[in-house]
Amino acid sequence: MKKLFFLFLLAIVISFACTEENNTPAGTPGNTNSNAAITGEGQVEMVSENRSLRVEQAAMRLEMPALRGGDNLFVVHTAEGYGINYAMEYDTRLKASRWTAYRTYNGFSCNENHWNRNNWDDAYWNGQYWSGDPFQPDILIPEAYRTTLADHQSNGHDRGHILGSADRLNSMETNGQTFYLSNMHPQLAGFNQRGIWPSLENKIRNSWDKPNFRDTLYVVKGGVIDGEVDYAQGRGQRLIVPKYFYMALLCKNKSTNQGGYKAIAFWMKHEANTGNDYKSFAISIDELERKTGIDFFCNLPDNIEEVVEKNMAPAAWGI
Repeated sequence: MKKLFFLFLLAIVISFACTEENNTPAGTPGNTNSNAAITGEGQVEMVSENRSLRVEQAAMRLEMPALRGGDNLFVVHTAEGYGINYAMEYDTRLKASRWTAYRTYNGFSCNENHWNRNNWDDAYWNGQYWSGDPFQPDILIPEAYRTTLADHQSNGHDRGHILGSADRLNSMETNGQTFYLSNMHPQLAGFNQRGIWPSLENKIRNSWDKPNFRDTLYVVKGGVIDGEVDYAQGRGQRLIVPKYFYMALLCKNKSTNQGGYKAIAFWMKHEANTGNDYKSFAISIDELERKTGIDFFCNLPDNIEEVVEKNMAPAAWGI
């Protein structure tokens, strides 16, 4: 793949709430699989709104899985006053994301409700007025690798958010960025609008993204695009439709054992369902890594990573 040029729209100063877990223990002795080894110049191509953000700054955050590099683009969306909003690894050949990663903490969570999708009527953002949800191509991804609104039209699937709009209510910008098509996978209406996927999303918002549960919650979500997949035929090119979706969660809480961390994963088939038995979909991070081939939470020190990724205790998550 030809080297992709950075697209810079604005420079902002990264600022974090004082309650965020800023210190990243990666790169210290005892961490053998962190992103430190692959963030050198030319190994990982990153695009971001923030021209001063370095690859290593973003890649070493605890929510980031191991980056593959190559034909994959590291997309890091930043928002004024909040720093990194979310990030993803985007496969430029398949025109689909491999994962989307974000974090929540006091001051930057779904509980900070200053903007939501009902506010978009006659709202001006990204150079235009919106009369509804601002679904649009990701402006950070070079045009040759983007998906478009036409690709998603009349293909029998919803434009399914990975990072949900309801997870980013802090500002117009943080909410608007969730509507980039790079943050979508085609999803069946019976999967996207009801059943285990939205039920788990609400469980995160209503139970786990709370000050009494987490200091910081690290979330990775996505659809499996490697191996066998389906396709949705829109008006443009075919879009990949994952046959499986997953969530990986890491909770940092000073009162928690295992170095203050606990983790859990969820694995579900992409099909219409009415299920909300969370425990039946729960697996360990280790098992999710075997299913997806993705190394989650690689920036944890090995001694912590080994324990939290092996242990899966639904009771610790109230399920």
